[in-house]
Amino acid sequence: MKTPKGLATLVDEGLVDEVISQLMSGKEATVYIVRCGEKICCAKVYKEVHKRSFRTNVNYQEGRKVKNSRQARAMEKGSRYGRKMQEEVWQNAEVDALYRLAAAGVRVPQPHLCYDGVLLMDLIVDADGGTAPRLNDVELSEALALEYHALLVNQVVRMLCAGIIHGDLSEYNILVGADGPVIIDLPQAVDAAGNSNAAEMLERDVSNLRAYFGAFAPALNTTRYGLEIWNLYKEGVLHPDVVLTGIVEEDDRPVDVESVLMHVELAIKEEEIRQMYRAAEQE
Repeated sequence: MKTPKGLATLVDEGLVDEVISQLMSGKEATVYIVRCGEKICCAKVYKEVHKRSFRTNVNYQEGRKVKNSRQARAMEKGSRYGRKMQEEVWQNAEVDALYRLAAAGVRVPQPHLCYDGVLLMDLIVDADGGTAPRLNDVELSEALALEYHALLVNQVVRMLCAGIIHGDLSEYNILVGADGPVIIDLPQAVDAAGNSNAAEMLERDVSNLRAYFGAFAPALNTTRYGLEIWNLYKEGVLHPDVVLTGIVEEDDRPVDVESVLMHVELAIKEEEIRQMYRAAEQE
């Protein structure tokens, strides 16, 4: 096929030898099947921010690092340079996440390089060597749904052990390769330790898995793996091979209202004292 504009630089630089076909076009990028020497790969060409329907929500941006304070200020102001830096940070989030997760043994495509707004990585194929279908396009039996659910919950655990939460995990960004499910699309991945919304995002990812697989295996609908995983993470005992039950015991102890009110009152008094000191310093 004719070389798309987004891949022209990689072709000119000899990083891509041939563009075979377009694989898909989504809200954030267009993906092509390409040949690099003897290897068939996948090239993800990111769309410009004004052409994307997906917007980088502030909840995802929290905790992401930039090179220096000048870039951070520009991003806050929304200047042309700031938007460029925001776009770079957004793209790098997926690249960095893929490298970290692949090194941790998580089932994601192996990345090769990111150059001029294009991410080059392994092409996921099915048992017949064709492009792997999305999970939502695959017929599942109850047994296979239980198997895939267990595997993917374990992948969520492994991701969290590597410090990463997908943030948008569902049946639409999971491919079913020759060896089972593979997780894709990570530009919105968040750092678990640096994002105050991490627990909520993890719970949503796991709930999405439960809702999808629960339609084939109803026994999953009462499980609470998300909360169980996060509790283990908070306690510092989560590891890749942890045995999960999907059961979380509720804390039914009565709330100590007097203690809560006391802490609130102390916090108010401490703030009043801090304000007095600040006022005195300004005089």
